Amino acid sequence: MSDTYILAIESSCDETAAAVVKNGREVLSNVISSQIALHTLYGGVVPEIASRKHIEKINQVIEEALSEAGMELNQMDAIGVTYGPGLVGALLVGVAEAKAISYATGIPLVGVHHIEGHVSANYIEQEELEPPFLCLIVSGGHTHLVIVKEYGEYEIIGRTHDDAAGEAYDKVARAIGLGYPGGPKVDKLSKEGNPSAIAFPRAQVEGCPYDFSFSGLKSAVLNYLHHAEQLGEEINRADVAASFQAAVVDVLVDKTLQAAKEYGIDKVALAGGVASNSALRAGMEVACKKAGKKLYFPSPIYCTDNAAMIGAAAYYEYKKGVRHGLDLNAVPNLKIGQR
Repeated sequence: MSDTYILAIESSCDETAAAVVKNGREVLSNVISSQIALHTLYGGVVPEIASRKHIEKINQVIEEALSEAGMELNQMDAIGVTYGPGLVGALLVGVAEAKAISYATGIPLVGVHHIEGHVSANYIEQEELEPPFLCLIVSGGHTHLVIVKEYGEYEIIGRTHDDAAGEAYDKVARAIGLGYPGGPKVDKLSKEGNPSAIAFPRAQVEGCPYDFSFSGLKSAVLNYLHHAEQLGEEINRADVAASFQAAVVDVLVDKTLQAAKEYGIDKVALAGGVASNSALRAGMEVACKKAGKKLYFPSPIYCTDNAAMIGAAAYYEYKKGVRHGLDLNAVPNLKIGQR
């Protein structure tokens, strides 16, 4: 069987990325141009600035990805590109680039769901991982519990009703003066704090055992800070960070293991930016070991936004015969499993 090479493009938020992926599992190059330093000035991603930076960088990262892989554009079997969900202006840059390349070269175009890309990041380093498995997807915009029934086939069994876990991290980080991006900064500060210092709530959603809600937890942290400020009490930021993180991780781990047990699934995977959180990884490892479940998670470079994961997802779509025309458009609110 001949090898399949995918040139992948990702531009859904503030990373301009391109990669060359062989047979869905082997990364030949993975180039990421990050805008974090730029958006840190504003305390979060500014969509208009992100879009302009993508336009500046996209040709450069694609050329670099091909060069690093030691390959030419005409050796690619398909162009994989994120077309949703994400910031509409940012997505449009990647989609327009991919369509232009496809039109000019005749190379087939395969649109990829960004979150399905995050799930597929697990295939890159885990050769033995194959569906079915349970995947907890945790990022700035999403918190989902998904059964991966087959490559590209998903059943959502749990989702957040309000804030995503990563969004809550960013808001709490801002409240305790850590700045942007919040996730890694809260994780780092938590190591200096006591996770049992403050009793923050672990939310349950009535009638939906696998759904999540982090808005109440975020509000509880803000109320704690305001109350301490009004009384003139000194705030131990490390204890706040550690106690908040413990509340998030406890809920994520408990619901995931509960679902794995109920559905009789022995393989559990993590995906998304928050999947690189040290407390979540450690908590999930302990719980999975105790329950006799096998745990998978990508290296941190494949947890945050990157094009290699898009190449992995595109490979399996391509093999199923999925092709998109030049009418492919950015879909900022694209639902998982939607085609």
